[in-house]
Amino acid sequence: MPDQPLNAADFDVIENTLLQYGDDHSVLNPSELDGYFSALVSSPARVDIAEWFPAIWGGQNPDWDSPEQGKQFIELCVRHMNTLASQLALDASAFKARFETTEHQGQPLTLAEEWCFGYLRGVAVGNWPQMPAPQAALLQSIIECAEQDNFELPADLNVALHNQRVAAIEPAARSLHNYWLDRR
Repeated sequence: MPDQPLNAADFDVIENTLLQYGDDHSVLNPSELDGYFSALVSSPARVDIAEWFPAIWGGQNPDWDSPEQGKQFIELCVRHMNTLASQLALDASAFKARFETTEHQGQPLTLAEEWCFGYLRGVAVGNWPQMPAPQAALLQSIIECAEQDNFELPADLNVALHNQRVAAIEPAARSLHNYWLDRR
């Protein structure tokens, strides 16, 4: 089980835990957590749990209802990080970001804002240094997506352009992982 990717029930536990202990300064949902972990496993240097775990909660660890609950959450986080690290390092085509979906004018629409916001949180915790222009441009595409306000989609949303921007996020994350992997 420790090597197994998380299943839907595991992600439900993560979501419920984030809702129970989170606030305006913490990671809010599994999509944001997935982006956060994707950046952490892509970082130029290993980030210790003592740094990345409190950052999930905005800097302050939760006061768990029980030690078992905290242990379960940490184990699920580590399993998911290991899955992401393996996917990105060994089979990047298997890497799929946990984007959210919504409906816009009767059609399904993929939202990447929360994932990108989590990714940028991971970049900050990982203390990423400046990168050459091509890699900086890849990161900029994630930054721009994180700055979009997808909570209230405009009626005149350019869906084709939106989809094009979202489609660029996973390849950017793969490329950034490869860039740092080659320099570790």
